[in-house]
Amino acid sequence: MTDTRIFLSPPDVSEVERKLLLEAFDSNWVAPVGPDLDAFETQVAELVGVRHAIALTSGTAALHLALVAAGVRRGDTVLVPSFTFAATANAVMYLGARPVFLDSTAASWNVDPELVAQELRARASAGQLPRAVVAVDMYGQCADYRPLLEACDRYGVALIEDAAEAFGASYRGRAAGSFGLAGVLSFNGNKIITTGGGGMLLTDDGRVATQTRHLATQAREPVPHYEHRTVGYNYRLSNLLAAVGRGQVQRLSEMIAARQETASFYRAALGDLPGITFMPIADYGVPNWWLTCLLVDAEKAGATRDQLLARLARHNIEARPAWKPMHLQPVYRDCVMRGGEVSADLFRRGLCLPSGSALTEHDRERVVSALREG
Repeated sequence: MTDTRIFLSPPDVSEVERKLLLEAFDSNWVAPVGPDLDAFETQVAELVGVRHAIALTSGTAALHLALVAAGVRRGDTVLVPSFTFAATANAVMYLGARPVFLDSTAASWNVDPELVAQELRARASAGQLPRAVVAVDMYGQCADYRPLLEACDRYGVALIEDAAEAFGASYRGRAAGSFGLAGVLSFNGNKIITTGGGGMLLTDDGRVATQTRHLATQAREPVPHYEHRTVGYNYRLSNLLAAVGRGQVQRLSEMIAARQETASFYRAALGDLPGITFMPIADYGVPNWWLTCLLVDAEKAGATRDQLLARLARHNIEARPAWKPMHLQPVYRDCVMRGGEVSADLFRRGLCLPSGSALTEHDRERVVSALREG
């Protein structure tokens, strides 16, 4: 008998979410407005420690509107980590701006703060400052915000925090999603919590919150008829999905604990293998352990990263390479890149293991057994 498939990071839902969803359904609040939507936003804002939270259809939509709030326009430049998912850069392109890609640091896999400072200094000297800097909290671990904020503040450049992968993580005691002009969360099906899709923009800035709510509802003016003075978007989250999110947030701490347990299991069970090193955990914060990732030194391990992927696939186990950097993507081949060696190496050797919060001990043992095979 074939073992059931183990997925990388599947949704983990319970009776709590089902009950809240059915209550929302029975109340007939099935539109992108309603009490569950309001409660979900309040719940997340309080948890992260920000004044405003606006629930949207995706993390990408939140990134888009965060960049709008930062004043990004056609022809502008925005500094973006190369080592990230495409949505981070795509949102820049939606506005007709151009991303300038920066390398990561091997110490945390996040954007290199020194490269950010160097690029801002060089562009300030040339009178070509970017409109914004986007930092990404990679695989659930926060970027190093102290030097990033210092550099951005020095030149008056807005910082956007892409915390799509990091809800529940923290940096020096402060929650992911609370840094810069605006923070962004994702509730996609593979994230630490899910609403089946969806995202959120977080901010302490009342202007940004008001503008985001306005633009996310087709920029309709507050008059009896349909009046529009600017182009808006259909970006508001459904009340039904917000009900699911409310239940997921109630279970956030237990789901983080489950992923941390899986990470500890993998590190203990695989840490002695030659050529295997796990993603470093920076001493400045606490991750949410979204995905457990490692690097493979083929010469020492006796197998390449791709051979290990194939081995896991033969055992009906889903694993993924680390993100392919944006500067290596065909669609962004003409963009400026600073550095690149670190992010290229992370892609070449990086492997993401199944890390879902509903993984059983048997599931984890299957993953370890497949990797140790031979």
